[in-house]
Formats: sequence, structure tokens, C-alpha cells
Amino acid sequence: MAEDQAGERTEEATPKRRQDARDKGQLPRSKDLAGAVGLLGGIVALMWFGGWLGQNLMGLMHESLELDRDTLFDFSKLLSQVGRILWAVAWPLLVLLLVMAFVSLVGSVILGGFNFSTQAMAPKFSKLNPLNGFKRMFGIQAGVELLKSLAKFLVIGATAWFLLHSVFTKVLALAGEPVEGAIIDGLEILLWLCLALCAPYLLIAIIDAPFQLWQYNKQLKMSKQEIKDEYKDAEGKPEVKAKIRRMQMQMANRRMMAKVPEADVIITNPTHYAVALRYDQSRDHAPMLLAKGVDEVAAHIRDIGNGNNITMLRSPMLARALYYSGELDKPIPDGLFVAVAQVLAYVYQLRLWKKGRGTRPKTLPTEVPVPPEFRHW
Repeated sequence: MAEDQAGERTEEATPKRRQDARDKGQLPRSKDLAGAVGLLGGIVALMWFGGWLGQNLMGLMHESLELDRDTLFDFSKLLSQVGRILWAVAWPLLVLLLVMAFVSLVGSVILGGFNFSTQAMAPKFSKLNPLNGFKRMFGIQAGVELLKSLAKFLVIGATAWFLLHSVFTKVLALAGEPVEGAIIDGLEILLWLCLALCAPYLLIAIIDAPFQLWQYNKQLKMSKQEIKDEYKDAEGKPEVKAKIRRMQMQMANRRMMAKVPEADVIITNPTHYAVALRYDQSRDHAPMLLAKGVDEVAAHIRDIGNGNNITMLRSPMLARALYYSGELDKPIPDGLFVAVAQVLAYVYQLRLWKKGRGTRPKTLPTEVPVPPEFRHW
């Protein structure tokens, strides 16, 4: 029972599972949506280019019926005339077909997006197996697709029959009209027939697209054990471990830098090392090390300190001692209390003097006393 639960696919697919499916060319697609969008695009293109196409067709009729004797019996002239006639029809039709092809392409990638997969293009000899072919032909999925196709055929066929029946008298009336009027009216009838036929097709597409997306997501679902196995495989890769370490370091640096504005003083080397200290009597029982760094990180700490008007003092030996001996978000080592106390006393006296209270403190010595065991050269 436990094994069945572990193997049941109840979890949403991970990003890796989805990317693997894309690499294999497995994407949600709706043929009905692509067909409906292509048909609608063709109708819009026909409305846009219909006048142009109609004029060319009428010109074709005139030129075809008004050939003189010289043209009929001169092969070169006849060939030239036929070429002009064909070009007059082919050019607007070509534009119309290109527009329809582009719209059909857009319709096919609306669901799932554009994807180029070499794996999908590779030959699969398993498809040549007759047994697999029979399974696909007589499987449950094939039966569902057959029922869907029959339903679509009935809906669209019934709509087409109703539409043709409603315009049958108009089509017969075209025979009694002049050629130019018959062409224009015929194109108009064809246009409205296609537009009306597009409505049930769009309705089917609106139903089919969410179904295909749901079915695709269902097929990609994973069991809890599959997710665990995927995580273990990814975690074991050196590049993934390195990426995780980089991300952890970046997050830790961001958290550390966010605390620099809380510091009372920044002690520098002055260029290679920088440490930020805070002592708030209301919450700290000892001075706290908020941030530390060397080179670029130290420069960033100094920049934040300058931006927040934090006092910066130069004390190379104490800066190195705090950098190597102190831990982030923890009190400074006991052996450095005396040295740090002198620094903080100077900082507090300097603040009072700047506020107009007290006298200006004496300049703090560059090297405050640091016990030998904390010295780093």
C-alpha cells in the first residue's frame, strides 16, 4: 500500500521535468485552436485583400475573353498574355496564402509556445514496430480522439449544411447577374459562409485548448519519490553544488550588508579590511559584529557606511583581529573588549561634541592595544 502511494503521481511537475519535456518536443498543442485561428486569419485576410482579388479576377475575365486574332495565332504573344493572366491571379493569391500560413503558425504556438527540438526530429525506430502501432490505433487515447473527431464532424457538418441551405437561393441567383456583379456577390457569400462556419470551430477550440493543457500537466505529474530522486541527482552534480554555494553566499552577503546601517562604527585597514560594530545597550550585552569583509566586500561596507554617515576609524591591527576572530551576528571575542571599548568611547564622545554637548575628544591612536593572540599580520 505504501509503495502504491509513493508511486502515485500527485505532485506538480518540477521546472526540470518541464524543461526535459520541452527538450523532447513534448508541448501542449491544440490542433483545433491552430485550425480555428488559421481559419479566422484567412477570413480577415480575405476581407482585407478581397477587393484586390476581385478586381484581378474581373480583369482576368476581360483579358481572357477579349483576345484578338493576332494574339491567338502568335504563340509568343499568346504565351505572354497567359503569363500576365496567371500573374494577375497568382500574386494576390500568394499574398493571401502567406498571410494564412503566418496566422496558422501563430495559432499553433499560442498554446505551449515556440520550441525547436532536435530530439523530436531524431528517427524513432520504435514507431516502426507494428505492435506499438496497433496499441496506438486501438488504445483508449485513440478511442477518445475518434469520438472527438466524430463530434467535431457532426457539429461543423450540421452548421455547414444549415448555412449552405440558407444561401442556396442566393447562389442560384448569381447565374442571372452580370459577370462583375456575380464575382463580387459570390465572394461576399463565400466570406460570410466562412465567417459563420468559424463560430463553432472557435467554440470547439475554446473547449479543446484548456483540455489539452490539463491533459499535458497531468501527464507531467510526478510522484513524491520521483521528486526526491530528481533532487538527489541534481544535488550530486558539482556545478549544481557550486551554484547553490554561490547563491547562499550572495544571500548571506545581502543580509550582512542590510545590517551595516545599524552600525555605530566601521573599523578599517583602511583599504583591505573593514568590520562594522554595533553596541546598543537596550538589546546588546556586548558589542556585536554586524559585517566584515576584505577587498571588494570591504569597499562595499565602507560605501554603505559613508552613505549612512557612520563613523569610520582607521585601526589596521584591530580590523584584522576582528575580521579573523569575530563571528557575524555574535558578540566580539572577550579578549578584544578593551580595544573596542576605547573605540566606542571615542565614537560616543564624538557624537556628543557634534551635537554641541561636551568637548572635542582627543584623536584616537591608529593602533589601539590588541592582545598578541589576536594579532594577524
